Amino acid sequence: MDTSIVGVGVSVSDRFRGVVEEKVARIEHLAPRAQGLEVKVTHRAYHNGRMEDSTVELTLTGKGPVVRAEAVDNDKFTALDIAVDKLAEQLRRAKEKRVDGRKHPRGAKLDKESGSIHGVDVQPVSADVLRAVATGEIPIITGNEDEEDYTPVVIRTKRFDAEWMTVEDAVDRMELVGHDFFLFIDARTDHPSVVYRRKGWDYGVISLTTMAPPEEALVS
Repeated sequence: MDTSIVGVGVSVSDRFRGVVEEKVARIEHLAPRAQGLEVKVTHRAYHNGRMEDSTVELTLTGKGPVVRAEAVDNDKFTALDIAVDKLAEQLRRAKEKRVDGRKHPRGAKLDKESGSIHGVDVQPVSADVLRAVATGEIPIITGNEDEEDYTPVVIRTKRFDAEWMTVEDAVDRMELVGHDFFLFIDARTDHPSVVYRRKGWDYGVISLTTMAPPEEALVS
């Protein structure tokens, strides 16, 4: 497995590289088909250098979905240990799900009358949450703090290629990247959807449905 190490605001010592190589053996054991591991170390100083921390980000690539994990600590070696533990746990969970999936094939079924989903630990989001999302109450910051309606809330924008998959696969992908949500297009409905983590092993799903414009709007 190819390993690349990048330092941002910090030099990467030979000792750190050696520790990374030791950790790679553990990751290869859990993900034998992985082709590459990217290690990014970012050093930050706060309050005139009085407070410092290091962030270690791990990105595992290969045949299948990308797996990510990160950790922050005052010591970059400690942050590396924590990030590797997180990555290993995500890989273990994915393996356990694959084994369980072979023994107990999954298949989500939607009860149209009640709106509940059976066969997967996902529950539809409430109508109140859908209304809150639709209202767009959180403003998007353009970066011009001199405007009268300036707010400290900042929304970062990222763009990804659309991916069609089932809700179950989206939950698996979310677990692999270590995020609390995952955006996808539901292969069963063709609707843009988001799965998100709730308490424990509960998940939620938000889907957007498209509606044709009123006939009068089509008349010029």
